[in-house]
Formats: sequence, C-alpha cells, structure tokens
Amino acid sequence: MKPQNNGAWLYLVPALAILGFAGVVPLVAVFNYSFFDIFTLDSAFWIGGEWYREILSSERFYASLGRSLLFSLIVLSVQMPLGVGIALLLRRSGRVSVFVLMLLAVPLVVPWNMIPTMWLSLINTENGLLGMALAKLGIGFDYKFNAVHTWIVLVAMDTWHWTGLVAVLAYAGLSGIPPAYYRAAAIDGASRYQVFRYIELPKIADVMFMALLLRFMDSFMIYIEAFRINAGGPDNATTFLSLDLGEAINGFSYGSAAAHSVIYFLMVLTIAWAFRTAMDRRGRASSEAIA
Repeated sequence: MKPQNNGAWLYLVPALAILGFAGVVPLVAVFNYSFFDIFTLDSAFWIGGEWYREILSSERFYASLGRSLLFSLIVLSVQMPLGVGIALLLRRSGRVSVFVLMLLAVPLVVPWNMIPTMWLSLINTENGLLGMALAKLGIGFDYKFNAVHTWIVLVAMDTWHWTGLVAVLAYAGLSGIPPAYYRAAAIDGASRYQVFRYIELPKIADVMFMALLLRFMDSFMIYIEAFRINAGGPDNATTFLSLDLGEAINGFSYGSAAAHSVIYFLMVLTIAWAFRTAMDRRGRASSEAIA
C-alpha cells in the first residue's frame, strides 16, 4: 500500500499561525486580565475570581442576558420565516429573482455604524420620511422614552439589514433541488404545503441551520445599533450584554470588562457547539435513514 502523504497540511501552517496570533493570543491576554483589578497596565492587582463572582451574582447581568436572548428570539422568529418565504416566492419568479436578490443583498454591504444613523434619519419627525408619515397619521412614535417603540426600531432595523442573508441562503438551497422531485410530487398530486414540508424543507434544512446560527450569533452580540439608537435606554430597556461590556470598557474597568468578555465568549462558544451538535445528529440520522 502506498504510504499516505500528509504534506498538504503544511500549507495550513501560515493560516494557523496568523489565527493563533490574531485570535488565541488576545484571548489568553483577556483571560489573564480578568483576574486583576487594572488601573493601568503598570498597576494591576491580583483579585482572583472576584470579577466573575460579582458579575454572576448581579441582577443586572441576568437582566441583560434575558434582554439579549429575547431580542435574538424576536428577530429570528421574524427573519427566518420571512427570508424563507421570500426565497420561495423568488423561486417561481424567473429572471426577476436575480434582480430582487441583488436588492435584498444591498443592506448587507452597508457599514454597521451607518445603519443606525440611516434609521434615525428615517424616523425623524421633522425631515424623515417615516417619521413625518407617522406624524401626519397622528401616530405618536417616541423611541427615546418609550421602550416598546425603541424595540420596534431595533427589530425593524435588524430585519431590514439581515433578512436578505436568510433569503439568499434559502434561495441557494432551493435552487439545488433537482426538478425531478417536483415532477414526482406533481404526479402524486402533492399539495403546495406537502411539497414544502417533505421536499423543500428537508433539502434546505442544513443551509437554514447555518443561517440560524449566523443570525443568532450576530443578534446576540448586537452593540452598535442598540448603542446609537438609544444607548441602552429608556431605563435600560435595551441594555444588552454587549452594552454592559462596552460600558465597562468605556469606564476603564478593564478587569471587569475582561471578565465580561470571557463569560460572553463562553456563552457564544457553548451555543455554537450546541448548534454544531444538532447538525451532526441530524446528518447521522439522515445517513442512517438512507442506509
């Protein structure tokens, strides 16, 4: 038997070196800082796990965590069905679908720091199109002091920004379904719901799992949009975990910020692992079913 040549792995060494320098080294440094009370880099005092005990026993931390999870749940419940629905409509639209997909992808290339500025201009009651329209209709909209209105702006803004990603991924998955499946379903007299339930949904499930993971991660770590819209207000109604971390950094409490970062990182890593485990189990179940 010819011996296996693993020399190709050497080509990964530069990428692994860059990844280690850009990712692992800062992570180790942040983990180290989380055990110190840092005034300056030259004035760091060892306090052990005090920052972790303080954070994990704080009601503010769990309130922020609940708001972050709630925001992710809301945007996912809106964007996932909406993106799949748009993709299903575009699947039957012929050449128009390419143009529509390009329009949906435009918000994805807008810089994150510009998005809240654009939406604040849009809902401005003096010169914003949406703000003036609401004012003429007699609808009071005060995102600065009304928590529900602030949440509406954040959800609408995030949906406008990211639904295109879900739609593009879903459309790509639908495009990979062989026409023979649809012909067989038509011969069997399957309804539109049955086609979606037993043909389209299983075929795009893996892609949708990836979209779900990407969207959850991004929505769970929302910072710029929430900070620029109302800085976590009113009355901390939109203070998410990321804003707590930003507040610790801006307050020069680097030890506390490092502990927040480590906890945040572990939560995100756990969620990513759970998604990956679910995808692997689904893959094994599909393989066993085929076998």
